[in-house]
Amino acid sequence: MRQRKPLVVANWKMNGSLDLVQQMSDALSVLKQPLPDILICPPVIFLSYFPKHANYKLGAQNMSEQLVGAFTGEISADMLRTAGASHVIIGHSERRALYGELDSVISQKVKVAVDAGLTPILCVGETLQQREEEKTLQVLARQLDAVYAAQPHLLAHSVVSYEPIWAIGTGQTATPQQAQQVHQFIRQHLAQYDVQAADAVKIIYGGSVTAANCEALFAEADIDGALIGGASLKVADFSAICTMAKDS
Repeated sequence: MRQRKPLVVANWKMNGSLDLVQQMSDALSVLKQPLPDILICPPVIFLSYFPKHANYKLGAQNMSEQLVGAFTGEISADMLRTAGASHVIIGHSERRALYGELDSVISQKVKVAVDAGLTPILCVGETLQQREEEKTLQVLARQLDAVYAAQPHLLAHSVVSYEPIWAIGTGQTATPQQAQQVHQFIRQHLAQYDVQAADAVKIIYGGSVTAANCEALFAEADIDGALIGGASLKVADFSAICTMAKDS
């Protein structure tokens, strides 16, 4: 039996409203125990509007690698903690592709997050071209090594999310077997840094996860939950995913 408690993460991206905040909070508050770990990552402007409930936590979608200073538009790890966040998504493919975030910056962000008491959710994944060229494992190894090779102690304080870029927002998803193979590789690769931490770390899947396909994904041994985009904006769908995750 899986010993790692499943984690379901809602990444609202640049979406949401106060109405959705209330609807989501109301829906999650009435879900029956036991539940997976549930994390909502809305735009940071909404963090303070969530009612305090014991059955979900709040996170952010990004943060600065800087601690404080003249960095217009940036938000620090300490500010996120003050706003009520316990986790932060780092290295999402959209940050890497659209804003040019390099492995070196992502590595720095993970360290700053852990030092501030936040749990980083490190996103790794390959493009369609890299997958077709059979470079998936090479790409993932590079992205993981950039963070943990010189800082193996950070692994025990992290979550890792495998998000094949070709499956994000496309309606495509890796088959459960394909995803499991990659998750297993990630766990084995991380074991070179810390065997115990690699066994305990939650490795979640992100890539067009829906209420229709999540159950099969959650049944795989090394898939410990999901990072959910579009479906996390649909209250009924997200609630259903949470319910299915608790039974995995």
